[in-house]
Amino acid sequence: MARPLEYGEPVLLWEEGKARTFLIRLEPGGEFHSHRGVILHDRIVGRPEGTRVLSGTGHPFFALRPRVGERMMKVRRRTQIVYPKDAGWLVLALDLFPGARVIEMGTGSGAFTILLCQLVGREGRVYTYDRREDFLENALCNLERYGLADRVEAGVLEAGQPFPEKDVDAVFLDLPEPWLAVPPAHSALAPGRPIALIVPTAEQLKATFQALEGAGFVALEAVELLERRVLVREREGVRPYERMVGFTGYLISARKAA
Repeated sequence: MARPLEYGEPVLLWEEGKARTFLIRLEPGGEFHSHRGVILHDRIVGRPEGTRVLSGTGHPFFALRPRVGERMMKVRRRTQIVYPKDAGWLVLALDLFPGARVIEMGTGSGAFTILLCQLVGREGRVYTYDRREDFLENALCNLERYGLADRVEAGVLEAGQPFPEKDVDAVFLDLPEPWLAVPPAHSALAPGRPIALIVPTAEQLKATFQALEGAGFVALEAVELLERRVLVREREGVRPYERMVGFTGYLISARKAA
């Protein structure tokens, strides 16, 4: 039987007709205010996910549990984040599984950390590092918001410093100078295990490839992904949207040779 919506959990309110979304946390006596009027949290709690609720002006919304991509996009941002279109390719390259141990260097706002935590599960561990403590504090607040902070160990680390962990299952780097962290990543990885990176410029891509090859990584690959949504309408027909999510970074993967 489906679990009803409960106090304390995050809920996505999807506005019918406009497809706008608003993320709230259900609290006793809580209220959601928007240009469409007020929705009482107490009217949502105890009802099934996907339930239709009306605002004070009679405008309909649907109450949904946020998917991981929506949780990533709704973080409190202090930095640029890894977008879902890139995140899917990256986690496939990292070959993650329940119970995996993964290092992340460049925590930022913690959006990608949320996805890592979901994939490694309760038995896994995400070791996330950033050079700025204020970024880590914000990221941990975002993780706490979704009940994932107990899967993470966070610390301040400069690119190029050694990672405390050894024989980890995967390493992800999101840094201005990722080549500095490539040798420590090689030392921390178990043989044959993958590294994945994202960089914004061609110069960084070239320097990163050189560092990976020099450190003893093999099976190097680089891609860029473009995403364009399709507008489906009964009367006007089907066509692509005028705007699209174009270039957001070069995605890189490699494997540690024994």
